[in-house]
Amino acid sequence: MTLILGLLFWLLAITVAITVHEFSHALVATRLGDPTPKLLGRLSLNPIKHYDQVGTTMLLITVIMRAFGAPVIPFGWAKPVPFDPYNLANPRRDAALISLAGPVSNLLVAIILALLIRLSTGFPTLAMGVIGLVATPLILLNVVLAIFNLIPIHPLDGGKILVGLLPREWADEVERVLTQYGTLILLFLILPFNRGTSPIASLIGPVVSAVLSFLLP
Repeated sequence: MTLILGLLFWLLAITVAITVHEFSHALVATRLGDPTPKLLGRLSLNPIKHYDQVGTTMLLITVIMRAFGAPVIPFGWAKPVPFDPYNLANPRRDAALISLAGPVSNLLVAIILALLIRLSTGFPTLAMGVIGLVATPLILLNVVLAIFNLIPIHPLDGGKILVGLLPREWADEVERVLTQYGTLILLFLILPFNRGTSPIASLIGPVVSAVLSFLLP
């Protein structure tokens, strides 16, 4: 029973994390003048609209492994929100802002939930326990999704953020390289090499731990 509840909490965490992440991309793109996400039905809080066959399935698998006690960091992604740079006033800058919106929204959710856990210390023990059980997976998954997506390679958000921050003379070349090789680099980082540990876990693990140690009491 406890295992089933734990798994349900993790599945809830996936649903909330990816929905908030992709909805935030769509919302910022719409606010910046691009109707594409809304026209494609992505300005939505329906999680099915944001399901990616590869990335979200990978997230589900790693979360289930985590729920069963495997020492893995959940990672994955949702279906990217498309936008048309020709509808943006400043395509490079606005693309970076649209991309940044997803990770920032996940971190905001994690911070709000962490505050809720701290405030619940004055609640009855049962209520405090329930809040902790529900909020902890949500915090972990939102932090992981935010940090994972900030890795500066395509197709992750960090790639577009990096290109948007670089000077024009560097941005186009970096964009070309990331577009051509980004997916291959990401696949390499995901594959487990060192005793079943992937480079991505070694890369983001310390950052995730540092953020969680700050957020969680």
